[in-house]
Amino acid sequence: WEGRAFVSLVAFTMRRLRPRSGGRLAEALFKPLACTGYLNVRTYTRHRTEPGIYFIAEFVSNPLCVPLGRPSFGLPYRSGHLVYQHDHAGGGIEGAVRAAGERGRLAYRARLASSAGFQACRPGTLDAFLLERYTAFAGAGNKRRLFHVWHPPWLQAPLEIVVEDEGLLATTGGWASHAHLVGANFSPGVHDVGMGWPRRIRWPGPRRRLTVFFDD
Repeated sequence: WEGRAFVSLVAFTMRRLRPRSGGRLAEALFKPLACTGYLNVRTYTRHRTEPGIYFIAEFVSNPLCVPLGRPSFGLPYRSGHLVYQHDHAGGGIEGAVRAAGERGRLAYRARLASSAGFQACRPGTLDAFLLERYTAFAGAGNKRRLFHVWHPPWLQAPLEIVVEDEGLLATTGGWASHAHLVGANFSPGVHDVGMGWPRRIRWPGPRRRLTVFFDD
């Protein structure tokens, strides 16, 4: 964005994860994975002409998800203890995340910056750049994948936020040591989110060159 790199943290809970087809039986089979808290640590990139997000790390509350993330979507899942209290109507927005086996944690508390309500991001703004991304890139080993998500535009509002502890971020890479807080937003969430199957990103092969020499 205007020559600057950004990393965003997205704290949310996914409910009723299920296949698009298969009805009640498929939903029942997915029940152990259906409700999971997430903390996504992501940055912004593009593949050719397609902009999207790239997952640096993802902390998940459901340990059953962890061994499935990399083989299926290439997602860097890490098991964690996530506690979210996102009650914007009652004035309480706070959360704490700790990774399994790690000492560092992320803790924050916030409140809505105004009573103007929730609205979609204005096109061309930094908020739109950060929030309105519907292509995701992920990698595991030498495999790179992308997948798409579909849902209505986020309804959101700015937050006044205090980050009380950010030690967990140091476990996700060196970027955290020279980053500074820019802002925060809150959304009451969306329903009927769709997520497509992952597709391999094919790296272009080495260029081959034929050189012919003539001598007279």
